[in-house]
Amino acid sequence: MRVEVDVPKCVASGQCVMLAPDVFDQRDEDGMVVLLDAAPPAELHDAVRESATVCPAAAIRLGES
Repeated sequence: MRVEVDVPKCVASGQCVMLAPDVFDQRDEDGMVVLLDAAPPAELHDAVRESATVCPAAAIRLGES
């Protein structure tokens, strides 16, 4: 799995961080998404997929690596 984020689209809701904290974080100054792992291990794929699904701004894109 390959993960990409579109930071300008992010609305800083934090859903991704709550679901997959090993893959996503938020900037302290504005809450915008920070991608920690663009190629997460298989055991995190379900949480990352859910993060992309619930993102209110559709700022998370997933691809196959």
